[in-house]
Amino acid sequence: MNPWMSVTVTAIVSSAVVGAVGLVVLHLLGRRSARTLAWLAPVTAVVAVVVGVVATSQRMFLSSHDLGVVLVVCASAGFVAVGVGLLLSRRIDQIEHHSRELAEDQARAEEAERTRRELVAWVSHDLRTPLAGMRAMTEALEDGVAPDPARYHRQLRTEVDRLTGMVDDLFELSRINAGALNLVREQISLTDVVGDVVAATTPLADARGVTLSAEARGAASATISADERELRRAITNLVGNAIRHTPHDGTVDVVAAIVNGTATVTVTDACGGIPEADLSRIFEAGFRGDQARTPDPDGGAGLGLAIVQGIVTAHSGVVRVQNVGGGCRFVVEIPATVDPASVQPASVRPA
Repeated sequence: MNPWMSVTVTAIVSSAVVGAVGLVVLHLLGRRSARTLAWLAPVTAVVAVVVGVVATSQRMFLSSHDLGVVLVVCASAGFVAVGVGLLLSRRIDQIEHHSRELAEDQARAEEAERTRRELVAWVSHDLRTPLAGMRAMTEALEDGVAPDPARYHRQLRTEVDRLTGMVDDLFELSRINAGALNLVREQISLTDVVGDVVAATTPLADARGVTLSAEARGAASATISADERELRRAITNLVGNAIRHTPHDGTVDVVAAIVNGTATVTVTDACGGIPEADLSRIFEAGFRGDQARTPDPDGGAGLGLAIVQGIVTAHSGVVRVQNVGGGCRFVVEIPATVDPASVQPASVRPA
């Protein structure tokens, strides 16, 4: 065989073996990041060159000195190739990181848009029915055909109050979503806040035949750093929601506690539990599970729990729900004290 042909075949075969090994390694690392692959590819190429040179050195009649020079040149080129590969891998890693962030932002935007469309549809439905009823009653009063004008006036006042509550909830939720919920923190008594909420919601519980109980545990009498108005609103929403979903002769238990620097308010009802499929969406604005889209006779548009989450999040806390025997339990946890540097603007997203 021609010497040059022999050298060529030897170089091709030896380099091909190294290349095949490199392809196997690349395949095995196929699930790894592109950063790993970016420096592995030039390393494979340099190793293939070195193996080819060594394999053909005898046929090329290279002296030991010449072979050493060639290997030094290959090693130098290899270091440069690996360095370039590492620099490239860092850039690829940054691109992957930004791509993941963009994908997450897009997913959040799509989820927010879906929630917005559902909220608009649900609120529109909840507004349509009472407005139609109010229009019918006002026309009856104007035409003088109302059988009981006094009752119609009372009903109109009730519907106006209900719609006012819905508008207030929408305004509060818009402030939360816009990050405009500026807390006015002060040292307040957790037991006093819970006591005020229980006193305010007792008439609703009595009207529905529900027993409302409150209990303080641990150091609940100590003060915490919180916005009293907003915290009272959050707890009121939880207790009111529990009362409305508890059947006649049922019980709603409210427990306040401060343990290890965390203020906790637990509200347990007898609603019969929440379907597992709905637990992850229970704090979404307007979400009411598989219930019919009928207006709540006590007001609201399914925004109460979303407002709770926004207020608690603004306090650097968390709110969660779980099913318990015969009902469900909502737990609010917020730091009893606050580091001013850690305060963030209120913002809420779909749970």
